[in-house]
Amino acid sequence: MSTLKERIIRAAKLDVHLYEEVEADTKAMGQAMLVVVISSLASGIGSLGKGAGFGGIVAGTITALIGWYLWAYLTYFIGAKLLPEPGTKADPGELLRTIGFAASPGLIRVVGIVPGISGVIFFIASVWMLIAMIVAVRQALDYKSTMRAVGVCVIGWVIQTVILILLFSMLGGARPA
Repeated sequence: MSTLKERIIRAAKLDVHLYEEVEADTKAMGQAMLVVVISSLASGIGSLGKGAGFGGIVAGTITALIGWYLWAYLTYFIGAKLLPEPGTKADPGELLRTIGFAASPGLIRVVGIVPGISGVIFFIASVWMLIAMIVAVRQALDYKSTMRAVGVCVIGWVIQTVILILLFSMLGGARPA
């Protein structure tokens, strides 16, 4: 079994075998959640370079955990129930684990604390995490088509964004980033 550090590095390298490994490893849920938390903390620390405070770090971490859970279930429903391929078989836990590890590239956001480069770092991290998410979804849903995984990710992201905006507006908070 791989260590968490090795898994994070392999996930960031978009190692297809890593995503298959965590999909099958039911004991990796805690690791996946920890990756989401660490990635969120890295984002919060990186945001300090943009003037965010401690409250932003806490709120960002909580929002990331809610978003991870929501996106995994949306992805499961959209990808396994609405748009499955003939070989698709998955459960929500598989999506939670693979999508959790897809947050690994977000660790570079900690470098955003350096004034003047946070925008570029956050953009690079976002694109890299999206690509990791597509790989994670393709593997977890046993898709042959990468474009189908892209479609599932885009549909899920739009729905998740709408839900989070509605939730934050009902709670009187700021919109998610």
